[in-house]
Amino acid sequence: MTPTFLSDLRAALGDKAVLTDPTDCARYLTDWTGAYSGEALAVLRPDSTEAVAAAVQLCAAAGVAITPQGGNTGVAGGGVPLGPKPHVLLSLDRLKRIRKVDPVARSVTVEAGCVLQHLQEAIAPEGLIYPLMFGARGSCTIGGNLSTNAGGSNVLRFGNARALCLGIEAVMADGSIVSDLSGLRKDNTGYDLRDLMIGAEGTLGIITAACLRLFPAPVARATAFLALPDVASALIVLNRLQDASGGLVEAFEYMPAPMMRQICAHHHQRGPFAEAVETGILLELTSTRPDDAAPDAEGTPRLQALVMEVLAGLMEDGLVEDAVIAASEAQRDAFWALREGAAEAIFALNGTYMFDMSLPLAAVPEFVTETDAESRALGFEVYTVAHLGDGNLHYTLAAGAGQNWGDLPVEAQVARILDRVAALGGSFSAEHGIGQAKLPYMPKYRAEPRLATMRAIKQALDPQGLFNPGKTIP
Repeated sequence: MTPTFLSDLRAALGDKAVLTDPTDCARYLTDWTGAYSGEALAVLRPDSTEAVAAAVQLCAAAGVAITPQGGNTGVAGGGVPLGPKPHVLLSLDRLKRIRKVDPVARSVTVEAGCVLQHLQEAIAPEGLIYPLMFGARGSCTIGGNLSTNAGGSNVLRFGNARALCLGIEAVMADGSIVSDLSGLRKDNTGYDLRDLMIGAEGTLGIITAACLRLFPAPVARATAFLALPDVASALIVLNRLQDASGGLVEAFEYMPAPMMRQICAHHHQRGPFAEAVETGILLELTSTRPDDAAPDAEGTPRLQALVMEVLAGLMEDGLVEDAVIAASEAQRDAFWALREGAAEAIFALNGTYMFDMSLPLAAVPEFVTETDAESRALGFEVYTVAHLGDGNLHYTLAAGAGQNWGDLPVEAQVARILDRVAALGGSFSAEHGIGQAKLPYMPKYRAEPRLATMRAIKQALDPQGLFNPGKTIP
């Protein structure tokens, strides 16, 4: 470090963009979960891509590491400093402008610090949506979403953050700016740096802006909560609904009885049924076709009538035991409040181990049946909430009734579960990223040639190893 490093940063970015007071820095240096904290020489808050580039150039010259941060809503420790190198934390929270909305191309160009919900509200008057959807949307940012390749409840229909991005602007390790915000759907002119940066968790470059895909807002919606006999039935129900609707299923969320009881108890809410059902599914279909919003002969919107017809057939086949269809927007909101309250309800438990796994759909019933039974036999309770339509399970171990978390074989059971996920062809990280939390699993569950390739890319793009060191790549 040069003696004038901090004063050089202030000269380049402005005094207000360089925070060094511990009180001012505190909220940036501990993550949302409270599990991960770090130290930094300063918190930088540049207000433009050029200012980010200037900061990176100064850090590169001084050998200071940079941890980029979006909304600080991650759960894997990827957004706080780690390791012995001197660090700055670079927050993108001031890069929050929506640069351009293109209703014809159905795209939007937005800076990395824009909060997801703010973007969605800004484009709503155009009759358009950006469909990325999860509980943290009121505070997470577009840059963080892309850096972790965020998922959520409607990946089933729209894909994750990678699928929704047409191009990025990013600052590289030498302070140069790479920009491709044209919004072209087709551009075969060499390596796709967009896909390389998305999901890299800030280890290869700092995303400062993106061009994103937009979609027409739905005019018809059908939301229901289902009681099913088991998880295997759920996958048949999903495919039957997809076939009947032409692929209009947007969300298919698995919420079994223990999870529902914990959510209702923690949030003082009532579930859709008198008792929590063993296999609960929150289902939503949407359509942009006016015909699907039009009433049928009985006055029921056609999309909702279709869902009722399909569910009636599934009940006759014994695949659905009961169903409650939202009759109003308020009832729909109540259903979704249960789902979006899951994370907070789990964090309220004393002693937990939380997985963010993905499995091939056909393997989900076997995994849930065997692992639930095995875990409960060892004294655990299992709290699962899942984006079942895309095979993403948020699977949590906690102490069962009368059990002490410290006395349970947590480490051994975690290892067994991870081995089972791998044997079934799944992944130990579905949508939350690697960060520092899952870094130890990379050498065991990812082949060495793949890791060697990742290291080679890192070395080529960040030869000093200054971008988010200690994360993602073991």
